[in-house]
Formats: sequence, C-alpha cells, structure tokens
Amino acid sequence: MHIAVIGSGYVGLVTGACLAEIGHSVILVDNDRAKYDALQRGECPIYERYLPELLAKHRGQRLSFSNRLPEAVGQSKVIFVAVGTPHMENGEADLSFVESVAREIAGSVNDRKLVVGKSTVPVYTAEWVRRVMLLNNASPDLFDVASNPEFLREGTAVTDFLYPERIVIGADQPNSAELLREVYKGLLDGSYYACPGIVPAPEGARVPPQLVLTGAKTAELIKYACNAFLAMKISFINAVATICESVGANIDHVREGIGSDTRIGHRFLYPGIGYGGSCFPKDLSAYHAVARECGYDFRLLEEVMKINEEQQRRFLRKVRSAVWTLRGKRLGVLGLAFKGGTDDIRESPAVGIVQALLAEGSQIQAYDPAAMENAKRVLPADVRFVASAYDAASGADALLVLTEWQEFKELELTRLRSLLHYPIVVDGRNLFDPEAMRNQGFIYLSVGRADVSPWEGTVNTRSAASES
Repeated sequence: MHIAVIGSGYVGLVTGACLAEIGHSVILVDNDRAKYDALQRGECPIYERYLPELLAKHRGQRLSFSNRLPEAVGQSKVIFVAVGTPHMENGEADLSFVESVAREIAGSVNDRKLVVGKSTVPVYTAEWVRRVMLLNNASPDLFDVASNPEFLREGTAVTDFLYPERIVIGADQPNSAELLREVYKGLLDGSYYACPGIVPAPEGARVPPQLVLTGAKTAELIKYACNAFLAMKISFINAVATICESVGANIDHVREGIGSDTRIGHRFLYPGIGYGGSCFPKDLSAYHAVARECGYDFRLLEEVMKINEEQQRRFLRKVRSAVWTLRGKRLGVLGLAFKGGTDDIRESPAVGIVQALLAEGSQIQAYDPAAMENAKRVLPADVRFVASAYDAASGADALLVLTEWQEFKELELTRLRSLLHYPIVVDGRNLFDPEAMRNQGFIYLSVGRADVSPWEGTVNTRSAASES
C-alpha cells in the first residue's frame, strides 16, 4: 500500500520505518529542511534501537523522504498525521500543526484518501480535522478521518510497533476500519513474523497482537487515559517510597508484595526521581484540560502531577543531606536523558535536577551514553561533559545517578570508590544493592530504602530528606 507519514519526529520516523518494514511503500514528509537533508544523507536524527538499521534497509526502496506534502498526499492512499502537539501555558494541547496539515491535505485530495491521526490528541480532534478539510474545499466523498494512536516507548519504540500488545483502530466508517486492518495485516495475521531477517521479538511478545476496533473519539481517549494511568502508577510508588523512608521500610519488598498481585502487576512500579519525556507531562496536562472542558474536575491527575514535581525537590534534599552544603561541591552526574535507552531530554527530571544544583553553586561533571549533545543545548557552558561514567566520578564529592542506563548498573564498584573524592553515591534510580554498596565502603542513599554507610551499616532513622 502507498502510505504518507506527515512529520519525521519521534513518532513519525518510527512509524514510517516500521510501515516500510512490514511491506508498505512509505513517503516520510517533513518541512524542516535540516531534518529532511539529514534523512536524505542516511542519518538517523534520534537515538533508538533498531531504527538506524531499518532506515538503512528501506531507504531508497520502500522508504523515501520528501518536503513536498501535496505530492506525497497525491501518491498515497493512507496519510498518517504524526506532527507535534506541544502543550500550551494553560495545559491544553497545541493543535495548530495538526490544523495546518489538515488544510494542506485538503488542497491535495485528488482521489479517495484516509487521513489517520497518529499524534496524541484530545478527543474530537478527528472531527475537527474533517471539518477543517471540508472548510478548505475537500470533497466529503473523497476522504475519511480515523484515529490510530501510538503506544511507543522511547528506547523500545521499534519493537513496540512491530510487536505491539494491541493495535487500536478508531474509525467511524466500516471501510476506514477495514483499510487500517489492511495496513496492519502483516502483524495481525502473523505473516510478518514468518519473514527472514526481521527485527527480533522482545521477551514476552504477544503474537499476533490484540486488535481493538472502536470509534475515533474513543480511540483518542484511550491514548490519554493509558498515559495518565501509567503516570499515576509511577507517582503512586514514589509516594509509597516516601512513606518507606519515613518508617524504615524497604520499597523493594513493598514493590514485590503489591506487584505480585496480577490485578496490579510490577510494571511502572519503580520509584525514582519522577517521570519525564515528551509524553507523560504533556499528556497529563492536556487530559486534565480536556476533563475541565467537559465540566469534570479531575483532581486525581492534579495530585499525580504534584507528586511528580515533588520527587525532584525530595531528591535535592537527599543530596543536601549527603553532602551538607551544595555551594562549591563537585558533583558527578550519571544520566541526563529522561530514561535509559534514549537521547531525549524533554522534561527530563535529570536535567531539572542539574539546573537546580547549578543554581545552588555546585560544579557538575556529567556523563550520559546518548543525550549529552542534546543536553549541551539547554545546560550552561560551565557544565563539564565527560567521556565516561568513571570520568564523572573522578574527584567528585558525590556521585548522583539520575538515569537508569544498563551500563551504570555494570560499573566496577571498587574502581568507582577509588575515583571519588568522598565515597558518596545518591542513587535516584535504585540501580545498586544497598548492602553491596556498604560492603564496598560507600555512603549510599537511594529512594524508599534505608541509607547505608560503611561505619553504621543500615541506617533506619529518618533522613533529612524524609523529614523535610
């Protein structure tokens, strides 16, 4: 099938490459000249596992790039809209890019088209896209509008697309639903998984995926509700971790106890410094705005967001309790991306913490396996970016773990201890075992677990962080 994907951001690029992988002829469209030129040169503008290989495999064959939207629309039967929907100051999603694309598509419809919303958008967006196209003289007999929300996690986006837990198709017309079923036929009937040289399946992959057929408004709501619920789980376990610190309980054991309940599950029950990225903060604000417009005061979402914001402040208090004063302290930082496996620093709690530490007069030497170039664009020039985790630790008064990269878990603790000025590690991601850190001579602070030191063993009293 001939498909156009409008927007070569994170969602659009992964969607385009994966649609080509399952057999379609895809035109990826973007009016950003720098992005377009980079893709034409064969560069991959984002850090995502398997994506460079897919771009190289299909570029110039099933996958082409264009900065001319009318031509791409004219050549395609299905048009996925994957442009950005940033949040505005009032929390609502900015749909101006979606509207602009809808106007341009309307002027390019020459035969039957299906316009599919792939961006995360509030309910009624599909109806507005249809209205905008009609107002811009698109014939109602020549197009339909549907919703097909993405459920991609940065770091595993390619396998999330090719081995999805579910595919949600929101279409108000039966022929639109059938056309989208045809788009995903290779996944739904399992034929893709029988092909040679495919992207390997992740552990526990569901093959074939579940198909959820519904209306456009319901599909739009599913995406927001899903992200809100996952963010709620993160904030919930962070709140429980705060109580654990106050009473001397162990959050790891609490996680095990509640996560073993199949009604709850272990996923997203990991305490830390809070969620970030391009989805959760934006989508919760937009979902809250949607509820407000509907006349419902969704106070639960407000609390989820407040708890998340508080996690960064709690972590800063934890750092102060470890090093006493921050001014003049040299601090090593491990991780700048909002999570491991990506170079994305949007709404990264790690970046927010670094900025707060700089404001209090700390000196920062930071390392991230993928996100340093992006971080250099937003952090001051006096941040020292180093070449390895060990360089970040070298001479530091304390080492802060802010992102859960696998390579940080595998650090040689003896070497780490020898490099630090003081043997202090403040772990915002609970990567290390407290007893092992104590045995290696560290003062070790983590989230929801008792602090340990080589002199006192396990410290069960309330820390300064929990008392504040």
